[in-house]
Amino acid sequence: MRVLALDYGSARCGCAVSDPTGVVATPLDPIRSPNTRRGRARLRALVAELGVQRIVVGLPLSLAGGDSLQTTEARAFAAGLERALPIGVELYDERFTTRLARLDGGRTSEDSRAAAHLLTSWLAAHPTAGAARG
Repeated sequence: MRVLALDYGSARCGCAVSDPTGVVATPLDPIRSPNTRRGRARLRALVAELGVQRIVVGLPLSLAGGDSLQTTEARAFAAGLERALPIGVELYDERFTTRLARLDGGRTSEDSRAAAHLLTSWLAAHPTAGAARG
């Protein structure tokens, strides 16, 4: 099963996709303004192009596990995706993914590297996701 992870931000949305076996997470180009008509169209196209069967949206909880304005925005974004797309959408704790992405460095977008860390963590917590449907 291919999974698309999104590190949501209103200006940029980092993206990463798993391989069909659900083992490797690869960062993709970020999507600018994901909550606009153009941004949502790009997300729909990405899902279709890659054969994505599940979307994981990063949930930016505080260190104590509480909600913030960003958490509320991410929840609303995920709910909108769930209404607009015929695949499962879920939220997953993204604490420390941006910090890890900064430590990695590299040429790809920091937002998309953070999405790759999010996806790697999600895949580790769901080890049968790739085998179950891939």
